[in-house]
Amino acid sequence: MENFEFGGEIVWWPTPAYTENSNLSRFMQRHNLSGFDDLIRRSTHDLSWFWNAVLEDLDIEFYEPYTQVLDISQGIQWPRWCIDGKMNIVHNCLDKWQGTPTQNRVALRWEGEEGQVRLLSYGDLNREVSRVANGLRALGIGKGDAIGLFMPMTPEIAIALLAIAKIGGVILPLFSGYGAQAIATRLADAEAKALFTSDGSFRRGSVAPMKAVADEAALNAPTLKHMIVTRRTGTRISMQEGRDIWWDELVENQLYTAPTEHTEAEDRLMIIYTSGTTGRPKGAVHTHCGFPIKAAQDMYHGFDLKPADTLYWMTDMGWMMGPWQVLGTLLLGATMVLYDGAPDYPDVDRLWELVERHGITVLGVSPTLIRTLMRHGDAPVRKHDISSLRITGSTGEPWNPAPWLWFFETVCQKRLPIINYSGGTEISGGIISGNVLSPLKPCAFSGPMPGMAVDVVDDHGNSVRGQVGELVIRQPWIGMTRGFWKDTQRYLDTYWSRFENVWLHGDWAAIDEDGLWYILGRSDDTIKVAGKRLGPAEVESILVSHPAVSEAAVIGIPDELKGQAVVCFCVLKHPASASSELGDTLKDLVAAQLGKPLKPKEIRFVPDLPKTRNAKVMRRVLRSAYLGEPAGDLTALVNPEIVELIQKEAR
Repeated sequence: MENFEFGGEIVWWPTPAYTENSNLSRFMQRHNLSGFDDLIRRSTHDLSWFWNAVLEDLDIEFYEPYTQVLDISQGIQWPRWCIDGKMNIVHNCLDKWQGTPTQNRVALRWEGEEGQVRLLSYGDLNREVSRVANGLRALGIGKGDAIGLFMPMTPEIAIALLAIAKIGGVILPLFSGYGAQAIATRLADAEAKALFTSDGSFRRGSVAPMKAVADEAALNAPTLKHMIVTRRTGTRISMQEGRDIWWDELVENQLYTAPTEHTEAEDRLMIIYTSGTTGRPKGAVHTHCGFPIKAAQDMYHGFDLKPADTLYWMTDMGWMMGPWQVLGTLLLGATMVLYDGAPDYPDVDRLWELVERHGITVLGVSPTLIRTLMRHGDAPVRKHDISSLRITGSTGEPWNPAPWLWFFETVCQKRLPIINYSGGTEISGGIISGNVLSPLKPCAFSGPMPGMAVDVVDDHGNSVRGQVGELVIRQPWIGMTRGFWKDTQRYLDTYWSRFENVWLHGDWAAIDEDGLWYILGRSDDTIKVAGKRLGPAEVESILVSHPAVSEAAVIGIPDELKGQAVVCFCVLKHPASASSELGDTLKDLVAAQLGKPLKPKEIRFVPDLPKTRNAKVMRRVLRSAYLGEPAGDLTALVNPEIVELIQKEAR
């Protein structure tokens, strides 16, 4: 990693059209800051001033005011925010807009793959959220109850998310492509009382089942009492009497108004699961005054989102960017777009058609998506009037230069900035980002988000510049996860065990001579497939559940399209049973339980796995051997001959 070459020349410079009326410029003027560097310095040295200023700037209303912005008396790992304050984020997303001109503004624009379009104003959304909140309360569901969301990206998923928060429940977002085991694990861990799902979803003209997957998951979710089902595809499904209820029946005869639960600012709002390198998925805990505030601040400062803007981020509600989009846009009084379907169906120009039809001004994509679309050339983009765009953004994984430049030249016309954005589920948004005040190089970030005390350090925790190091954060921020659900020690081990009182994020990063930042991939074993984080242990557990497999190790390898692909190494109980058919069976097993997007690229059968003397599997060594790279120091291994065997097969 030491030989990293930086991204070259600056290709975009801020113009007065971007800088003069930007949210960042107004914020800095209001607080007498001399420039962006001054903002970063003050926002990370005077945390209480900064986050109080953000709460005021975003006009966040409290039922009872906070007496203190930040309390770190329990340590930097356990900050408490908005002490004594009472607020429910739904009050700020919907309630406070009622009776104002914003009530009639479009809050949500939706399009389905089949061409159906629906628009909901802030008033419409408030009424529908209230009906669902009343329906949930009628089922006996209320404050503190966890409720899963396993649905397509229809308006109902946003309505359900907001209704759960409105009654003081805990939102449990689940990726719509998950298999039954992945859903069951998360429902059981969070002790979910209810699950929102659908009869199915559309994907490239075909119907993908969802209710049947939810039914299978429910068998291993003992606390689940209710399943609420939306009609999306018209597919015939089975309904379990006493547990299942159609969405239409839930809201039938319910009032269009409902009281919003007066929650504490630090009450749980959401548990979002994120995969780590070992063990079960980690449930990142988020609160009413945490995740949504950070999401809105990032949109406000990083993406310059204004009430007149229409934002579309291509995502799923099961990933952080789904709730981020819903809560952030509504807090700012802007418009969101949800699209349920494939971005290249029925033709490869579908995304640009969406931009044109809905007047999207801020568009968020992933490098994987752009790598897919650029194969079709410029013509699909040129077919459409995408002049509504003023900001583009990207997240999910590191770029490489060719797709970045294609996107910049073809879509952005060398005029629009690409706001590169990297953070995580545990962050509630971005650690580093672009912005409209700073110049851009291909693949680069301008630097830290305001409020994020970020650094790049060597193995000893010392700051480094011009070389690759670990990305760390030295101060708490309002969106910081409040720990892992029912797993305090794992939270401390994951982020706080390497350097004292410093958050280690697990990304390789670098800062060049012009002060621009780069993310270069994970420094731990976590795999990112098309922006979706996947823990090796989750795949390994599935592989060893097969009767033929005794041990398994999983790595991520570079993939031109998806960023990374999954490769699995399996030790068989009977080596003679190795076959291509068994390999295909194991691939299908993983796809069935975790979802097709996470299907392994390759299964390798090996006589053993490289292990240390304390039996730790060295995935780093496996990866190097598979890729034909130097394996490094092997003295800690009890079986270095396995590495040589894998290297020979790789040649």
